[in-house]
Amino acid sequence: MRIAYFDCFSGASGDMLLGALVDAGLELARLEAELRRLPLPDWSIRAEKTQRKGIAATQVRVAPGEHHPHRGLSEILRIIGQGRAAGLAPRAAARAAQIFQRLGEAEAKIHNVSVEEIHFHEVGAVDAIVDIVGASVGFELLGIENFYASALNVGGGRVESAHGVMPVPAPATAELVKGVPTYSTGIERELLTPTGAAILTTVVERFGPQPPMKLETVGYGAASTELPGQANVLRMFIGEFAGDVRPWDETITVIEASVDDLNPQVYAYFAERALAAGALDVSSAPLQMKKGRPGQLVTVLAPPHRADALVELIFQETTTIGVRSWDARRRVLAREIVRVETPYGPISVKVARLDGRVLNAAPEFEECRRIALERNVPLKQVFAAANAAFQKLAGNDTL
Repeated sequence: MRIAYFDCFSGASGDMLLGALVDAGLELARLEAELRRLPLPDWSIRAEKTQRKGIAATQVRVAPGEHHPHRGLSEILRIIGQGRAAGLAPRAAARAAQIFQRLGEAEAKIHNVSVEEIHFHEVGAVDAIVDIVGASVGFELLGIENFYASALNVGGGRVESAHGVMPVPAPATAELVKGVPTYSTGIERELLTPTGAAILTTVVERFGPQPPMKLETVGYGAASTELPGQANVLRMFIGEFAGDVRPWDETITVIEASVDDLNPQVYAYFAERALAAGALDVSSAPLQMKKGRPGQLVTVLAPPHRADALVELIFQETTTIGVRSWDARRRVLAREIVRVETPYGPISVKVARLDGRVLNAAPEFEECRRIALERNVPLKQVFAAANAAFQKLAGNDTL
């Protein structure tokens, strides 16, 4: 199982996360190619080697072609959805949507309005969207399955924002890091930004010491400014988990509701919203209810810290008047994305392993679907080509 550990001794921001990913081996050209699937106005991205207090690091700069700082959550989710329809990896799109959903909920609580009324300011701009979607894509391209992080250095002093001068941590950041270990070394600078906090608190499953791991690579992502007395970088360790307890053995919350009057179209809408709100999985099954009426059993798998929000969503979006829940243990196979070359071009294949052995390999549906439409060939033919290319790769022991 490939894991990442974020050493946040100087906080974290969206550009620092992207810089750490590129510094750890993420190809900028592949990242940009995936991000170009988003329907965003003209923008550019570049990476350059730099130094912070003598430590070599990578700084990623995103230059927006135009500024549109007041996008609402629904507009941002629509942009991500259109990117997915254009071939953006489904899990990367879902993770980016979860990050923005979490950020929207934090902003809504601060301003005491519904999440639908929230219009992002700085984080609604093109560069922030690229940061969040780019980090989600980068995690996928590097095959990272589980995330850990140190306590978060938030910084200190005050910061200028769209709402005026604010104390550090900014209100959105403070809301996002509830329940997470934080500290300040007294440096009067915003070290942990709302974007950085949203990404980390969405993907990281445990904050604290570095877990046991067989280290493969270390990436350093540079912030845009220097700091007195310390290197202003985010350090990212990537490697294989090396502990006695498998990191994918985890506790989840199972939420169920039985309904006999739910429009199937409403269920599909609810499932999309639940996944965007942090659900691990959503499913339904036919059910025979009292008085012989046919119904359906709606099941949501959730991280425990997202259970209450998802229960509220079930009540809002379905016709049920009661739910039940319990905690369960979940174990999943280690997964990674492998790119294979086919006559139709490169295709991503999701590979699942147990103790290093390949048990399952499946071409990414959305990529195959896009290629089939573009090339006007049968979808099954594209699947077959991807599977054949993977089997050849596996037969050559290059995995």
